[in-house]
Amino acid sequence: MQFLLFNLLITLLLGSCKESEDKNIYPSGKTIRERILPPKGYQWVHEENGSFGAFLQNLQLKNNGSKILDYQGNEIFNQHEHVAIINYDIGKKDLQQCADAVIRLHAEFLFAKKRFQNIKYHFTSGDVFSWDDYKNGFRPNITINNDVTFLKTSHFDDSYTSFRKYLDIIYMYAGTISLNKETNPITDNSRIEPGNILITPGSPGHVVIIVGKAINKNGKSIYLLAEGYTPAQSIHVISNPFNNNIGPWYELDVNKSPTITARYMFNRTNIRSFDFKSMN
Repeated sequence: MQFLLFNLLITLLLGSCKESEDKNIYPSGKTIRERILPPKGYQWVHEENGSFGAFLQNLQLKNNGSKILDYQGNEIFNQHEHVAIINYDIGKKDLQQCADAVIRLHAEFLFAKKRFQNIKYHFTSGDVFSWDDYKNGFRPNITINNDVTFLKTSHFDDSYTSFRKYLDIIYMYAGTISLNKETNPITDNSRIEPGNILITPGSPGHVVIIVGKAINKNGKSIYLLAEGYTPAQSIHVISNPFNNNIGPWYELDVNKSPTITARYMFNRTNIRSFDFKSMN
C-alpha cells in the first residue's frame, strides 16, 4: 500500500511540474529565448550583443517534443527531464558527454566570433591543446606513461569539419577535472550569469551550463540550465521537477548546498566562469 501511495505521489508531482513547464513553453519558438518563457512576474535578461550569454540564449533548437538521442542515434531511456534540445550534432562516438557539451558550446561561440586564438583547452594531464596547433597539423602523442607531446603529422586545414575533429580529441582527454581548473569561481550571487557553469569535478563528476537568465521586479534571478550526459547524447535544456512555480527555471545560490538538478545532485554549489578578459 505504501509503495502504491509513493508512486501516486511521484506521478502527481511529475504531472504538476509538467503542466507548469508546458505553460512556459512556446512550441514554435526556434531559439532558447523564443521557446522557453519566464514564469509570471519574470522577464528575460537582455544579454550584451556579441557576448557568450547572447550566443547561448539564441541557440537554435530542434523541434519542440524532440527526443534525446545518443551517439548511435537511439533514444535514451530518460525522456522526462528536458524541455528543449539544442540543434548540434552529437558525433558518432561516445565522446560528447557532460564536460564535452560545455566545451562544445564554448568553442562554437569562439569559432563563430572568429576568436580562433582563444580556442584551447587543457587535457586532464594539464597539457594544453589549441585549435591553432590542430589546424596547422599538430596532433597529441600519448605514451604508455601518459606523457604528452605534440607532433606535426598532418597538413593545414582550418575548415569546420577539421574543427569538429579537433573537438573530438579534446573530448577524449579533457573532462570535469580540467574544466574546473581552467574556470574561475563565482562567489557572489550578483555575478551569476549565462555562460557560467555549475560543476563537480571528478571521475565521474558532472557539469551543467547556464543558458538563460530571467529577473523579477524585486531583482530576484532565475536560470535555465543545459547539459550533456553519459552516454554521449543530445545537449538539452533540463526541466525542474522540484519547483513547479517556476517551471524549468532554477534558483541558484553560491552559499547554499546542495543544488539539486533534474538528473544530478551537486553536493557543493561550485559555480564558475570562463575568463574572457584575454579576448578583448
